[in-house]
Amino acid sequence: QVHLVESGGGLVQPGGSLRLSCAASETFYSLDLMAWYRQAPGKERELVASFRRWGSTHYVDSVKGRFAISKDYAKNTMYLQMNSLKAEDTAVYYCNAVKNTVDYWGEGTLVTVSS
Repeated sequence: QVHLVESGGGLVQPGGSLRLSCAASETFYSLDLMAWYRQAPGKERELVASFRRWGSTHYVDSVKGRFAISKDYAKNTMYLQMNSLKAEDTAVYYCNAVKNTVDYWGEGTLVTVSS
């Protein structure tokens, strides 16, 4: 069982920045993939960004150039730096990990972009 805890959400004005954190209960080296998803009101959950243990990082087109994943292997923590935020980025953001084909999810953190 992999436990994931997100933090860092909140209210931000358009054009502002936030950094989300996802703390995992075990080392990244044991996880096949880690990712950030989001779910806006009335919409399906969508993949925002992901990285594989030995692979490259992937971003959905709508956040390329604005969002960036970083990882602290010593702390088993993944970050999502979000810049130039737009109203359409408003959503609950979820941390996801995959280990041996099993998906694990955090409880989510709400990001609201509004003036």
